[in-house]
Amino acid sequence: MNKYNTTLHQHGQINNITKIEKQIQNNSLQFSTVSPINDYKNDPRMSLTSVHLLNRILVQTICKTLINPLKIIEPFHYYYSGDSFHMTIKNIKVVNNPPRFSSTEVKTVQNIYQQVIPKHKKFKVFFYRLMLFPNNLSLIGTTDPELDNIVLDLNSHLIKAGVPDDKQYVNSQYFFSNITLVRFTSKINQQFIQKVNELSKNINFKPYEVDSVSLLSCNAVLEKQNIYHTWRLQ
Repeated sequence: MNKYNTTLHQHGQINNITKIEKQIQNNSLQFSTVSPINDYKNDPRMSLTSVHLLNRILVQTICKTLINPLKIIEPFHYYYSGDSFHMTIKNIKVVNNPPRFSSTEVKTVQNIYQQVIPKHKKFKVFFYRLMLFPNNLSLIGTTDPELDNIVLDLNSHLIKAGVPDDKQYVNSQYFFSNITLVRFTSKINQQFIQKVNELSKNINFKPYEVDSVSLLSCNAVLEKQNIYHTWRLQ
């Protein structure tokens, strides 16, 4: 059981995470995913999204305790590094070539974020497990309720402005932290899976505070990125 599972909100998040895991196991995904590609770095598919860029200390911890041990087993996948590590706060338009957004829509979204984000507070993330998706590996964490408050507030404004989020989700609340660590370029072997399970059981990160949100266009691994603006949370 998640050692941080102390609130009703976190119970809701964990239930949502469990639903997703069951869909993965049953091969019945009901949410949007990024289809695999051989060259993620040069992937021309672009998205419009908002993220929190991880601080240097957390990036170093992730690389040392999670990325490096997996690289030894299967080094040929796309492993995130440096400035590409991020936690998605709110998707707006999923990756696509050509992009599903215009420069006019970007300006509209930026105005909305300028109104909404500064009103919201910093929130904590409690990382507690890894999750294998069909095409990637993620570090998963529960959060304070403020993440839901931010997402739902943005959703309302984006819909009113005619720029709705086009991503399909499992649930319309209890959003959680999902940090992609690896995107697979081929089928993973059993040794890799066993290592993921071993690492997942031993995750012992300190609670992490999310204090900013950046609006940007980029591909799935944050290459070809254009950061429009970064806002601080209260």
